[in-house]
Amino acid sequence: MKYLIVITGPTGIGKTKLTLQLNEQFNTSIISADSRQIYKELTIGTAKPLQNEIDHGHIKLVDFISIHEAYNVGNFEKDASKLIAEDHSNSDVSIISGGTGLYFQAVTKGLHDFPKNSPQIVDNLKDILEQQGLKPLQERLQLKDPERYENIDIHNGHRLIRALSLVEHSGLPYSHFTNVELAVRPFKVINIILDEDRTVLYKKIENRVDSMITAGLIDEAQSLKEHSKLQALNTVGYKEVFAYLNGDYDLNFCIEEIKKNSRRYAKRQLTWLRKQYPDPRFKPNELDAIRTYIQNTLSDLHKQTPTG
Repeated sequence: MKYLIVITGPTGIGKTKLTLQLNEQFNTSIISADSRQIYKELTIGTAKPLQNEIDHGHIKLVDFISIHEAYNVGNFEKDASKLIAEDHSNSDVSIISGGTGLYFQAVTKGLHDFPKNSPQIVDNLKDILEQQGLKPLQERLQLKDPERYENIDIHNGHRLIRALSLVEHSGLPYSHFTNVELAVRPFKVINIILDEDRTVLYKKIENRVDSMITAGLIDEAQSLKEHSKLQALNTVGYKEVFAYLNGDYDLNFCIEEIKKNSRRYAKRQLTWLRKQYPDPRFKPNELDAIRTYIQNTLSDLHKQTPTG
């Protein structure tokens, strides 16, 4: 039997450091599941691993496409599955680590077959978002598909548009497409979900934002300003700096906005993780406990695997 260790948690909690420590034991590659660290141009604002960490940890699917290239969860599922299969040809264990929940679900559970959306409907929903904000989209989804409304990040405009465009184009609820049994994955999943005292986590996030500013986030965003309308740059850290560069914010307010929006993003991640994954939870510094849990789970799963 082959195994996939999933390491996830909110932004800023310390996933990269823990994953590199764990990989010293398993000596496999690390597949990054971060929908912004994939971009070559986005480094400081995405807290991308250092080049020596990428090389030493054999980190894959990071820093490999341009912000001008189209890339979605389907692309990620194919790329990650191929790398997992390569790992499993040499080892029983593969590791995936990051904070993009849809990426994890695609890899561990597979993807459902959805119809193509209507560009006209998508454009109309984008206009509503731009002119009126999130609230009318939230109300619309709650009315048309209350079940999907309860299981989506309603503060993520991109996901609201995707869900609404599907419902409005097909006339069917999201569950119509997801209540289809997917093929069983050729590996067992071991979930390591990182959590932290909220005060400690928020302080980590704020310190990381300060480090990004010191490292040159303003200059990095300035070099990308002409591309600020791209979806890849609709990201906490960059969009606030663009507002500063446009004269909408002063620098101190910009920094505080990045911290505030990063805390909110972490809170939404934690809420989603608690809905999707049961206990146990681990703090990122509980390396020995995490190693013990993995070994015990590997042993239990191995015992459950039929032989012959």
